[in-house]
Amino acid sequence: MTTDPWGRVDDDGTVYVRTSEGERVVGSWQAGAPEEALTFFRKKYDALVTQVELLEKRLRSTDLSASAAMTAIDKLRGSVREANAVGDLDSLSERLDALTARAEERKVEQKQAQDQARDQARDIKERIVAEAERVADETTHWKSGGERMTQLIEEWKKAPRADRPTEQGLWKRLSAARNSFSKRRKAYFANLDQQREEVRVVKEGLVSEAESMSHSTDWGPTARAYRDLMQRWKASGRADRASEDKLWARFKAAQDTFFDARNAVFAERDAELRVNAEAKEKILEEAEAEIPRISDPRRARTRLREFQEAWEEAGQLPRDVRDQLEGAFRKLEDGVRKEEQAEWERTSPEARARAQDTVDQLSSAIAGLEAELDKARAKGDERKAKKHEEALEARRSWLAEAQKALEEMS
Repeated sequence: MTTDPWGRVDDDGTVYVRTSEGERVVGSWQAGAPEEALTFFRKKYDALVTQVELLEKRLRSTDLSASAAMTAIDKLRGSVREANAVGDLDSLSERLDALTARAEERKVEQKQAQDQARDQARDIKERIVAEAERVADETTHWKSGGERMTQLIEEWKKAPRADRPTEQGLWKRLSAARNSFSKRRKAYFANLDQQREEVRVVKEGLVSEAESMSHSTDWGPTARAYRDLMQRWKASGRADRASEDKLWARFKAAQDTFFDARNAVFAERDAELRVNAEAKEKILEEAEAEIPRISDPRRARTRLREFQEAWEEAGQLPRDVRDQLEGAFRKLEDGVRKEEQAEWERTSPEARARAQDTVDQLSSAIAGLEAELDKARAKGDERKAKKHEEALEARRSWLAEAQKALEEMS
């Protein structure tokens, strides 16, 4: 009989394996020496060891699921229990027990990870739904809102799944938000179409008015009427793009017809008035050279009247130089007016009386301060004396200016 720590071969060729439960037959060997039989059945044991080691490695270094691991362990346990092999089968069972405990731990870990993943998925999808509901309830930027709603649907599809009841409830809210947004957008554009139709009718009327006046020769009132039509056009809003473009083309064509005709008439009139401009340029040149040199405001006023009479007699000015020449002549008139006002203020009795009153008040104040200064010096009060001296210096300066102004009025 040939033996091994974990088995033996009987004289009749029967092979046994030793376990904690006792010996059991694992096979029969009739083809060779008993040592060859033990070697053959040890290799079967080694194959089982390899399978156990591989499963240990997978459970340790991969994300093998707990359920798959348990299935593999159970299968291997059956193989070990019924193994026709010679080796330490008890140690393999113990290693499988350890693997079972680790698989159970992994089952708990995976359950926790699944719960956490579902919670995260729920949070992600609740955020998506909340934003979709905000877009549905608040936005009036329909293009960007529609694009964002589409993006949210795509984000939902790519997001991980939560538990089934949560998924169903959140999807129901998301669908309701999308439908609500679509209804609001549809209602808005339906109302907008109605508004644009109303605007189109209004602008049709404005165009008709503009076209009816396009050949008017009542230049002033018609120009004002066109300005009023333009204000009404801007205030009326916008019609649909096609109608807006066509109506504006008609409106502008009517305006252009009128204003082109008016400009042609005014251009012809301006050409006729060019001689008046030359005359007024000469009058202005003479007035600008002479009037500023006259020191007496009365004489300046008299001479200005002569220039004003000549200015009126010269007639109307062309539009292109009207503002420039009229402005320059008004500047001369304003200068004479200011000189007259200054002369009146300088020589008026009221102004002289006010100037005299100022001189008298300052003189009286100076006399009082001089008396106070003498008293302070007599008492040796240097601080008060210095204060009175400073006040006197200021008031004497004011008195000199007031006396000069009074002299100029005399």
